[in-house]
Amino acid sequence: MSDTELAFVRHDQIPEAPPPPSERGAIKWVRENLFSNVTNSVLTILSIISIYYLATFVVPWIMNGVWNTSSLAECRDILQGAKGGCFSVLSERWNQLLYGFKYPNDQYWRPTLAFLLLFAAAAPVMFFDLPRKLLIFTGLYPFIAYWLIWGGTILSPIFALLGFVAGYLVYARYVKNSFFIGLFGGIFAAFVAWYIGGKIVELLNIQNPTLEAVPSRDMGGFMLNMILGTVCVSLSVPLGILLALGRQSDMPVIRWICVIFIEFIRGVPLITLLFVANVVLAFFLPPGTTFDLILRVIIMITMFSAAYIAEVIRGGLAALPKGQYEAGDSLGLDYAQSMRLIILPQALKISIPGIVNVAVGLFKDTTLVSVISMFDLVGMIRGPILGAAKWNGVYWELLGFAAILFFVVCFGISQYSQWLERRLATDHR
Repeated sequence: MSDTELAFVRHDQIPEAPPPPSERGAIKWVRENLFSNVTNSVLTILSIISIYYLATFVVPWIMNGVWNTSSLAECRDILQGAKGGCFSVLSERWNQLLYGFKYPNDQYWRPTLAFLLLFAAAAPVMFFDLPRKLLIFTGLYPFIAYWLIWGGTILSPIFALLGFVAGYLVYARYVKNSFFIGLFGGIFAAFVAWYIGGKIVELLNIQNPTLEAVPSRDMGGFMLNMILGTVCVSLSVPLGILLALGRQSDMPVIRWICVIFIEFIRGVPLITLLFVANVVLAFFLPPGTTFDLILRVIIMITMFSAAYIAEVIRGGLAALPKGQYEAGDSLGLDYAQSMRLIILPQALKISIPGIVNVAVGLFKDTTLVSVISMFDLVGMIRGPILGAAKWNGVYWELLGFAAILFFVVCFGISQYSQWLERRLATDHR
């Protein structure tokens, strides 16, 4: 056999060839996501056409917008029939949209500071890598925010904090005997401390408070929506946990109280509860008793959302296998320790999507307070702003601004929820 008939043997590897253009980059993404089949191709084309026609209306309306007039009539005179938005209402009434029309103008720094401190207070709860010592500020923040927004003497938030401390000490003392005895004992101790603190503040009758007092009737704008949303979500989650645990309690009285509460609240529209808070609740109070309207609304919205969160958490508790409950018994843990260390961490992790869904819905439902004459963001738009003759007829600009504010908050909550699910691996990977 001659040398020319020997087979060729390659000693080095052939370099990899690049994939074809249709299998890489943007072309691959478009082909797989937008034009993968006939149905998706038709829907993609229709979506592009819809976006194009929407953009031809929205872009000129925004680009030709007017920002520096004092009335709708002046805005229309400048536009002279051209397509454009009258955004002057936002530049003139921004303070009313954000803070209401009665909050003192020179005190806007107080709710603004409380809003900024909210991020610092929520960070240790939302992100686990931060030092646990920061939770001290998280616990103090509600009292600081109350004092900043409402003002008055600093003794009121101090006595409120002391009430919580007294309640916790009683709870820690008696929870070893019974979880519910410790819980109700702590609540009773907190109310006693608050009552005594309120009487002390009345007796002192401080005439020159540290900050100017702002009554609740002067709260309004998006600030009111943030107050209701933040407070009600923060209160409804622990209350929902207690209701879910009470519904599974072995004590018939506790179980039936929780069942009746949850089913009744879930069967009543929120707007009905708001009317009850505004009108009916005053008839059950002693003559001459003043009960703050915002506090009444917070109670009703918290009860409403807690009933839904309780069912979400009950689903998380039911999803856990029975062996998780038996694990606590085998380790010699009591009921409170077993729930705190074993059951609730797993149940809450499973319940994250449902809890966030309720929280987002609750925040948007805070706009319903406008039907009981509370001037939140929507109430300000429907009432004082559109009621003024010079801005009557401006709708898209105001409602679009409100939609953007609510979208930013709700989208932020949704994105954090998705990050938390990935961090906790809720799909059990």
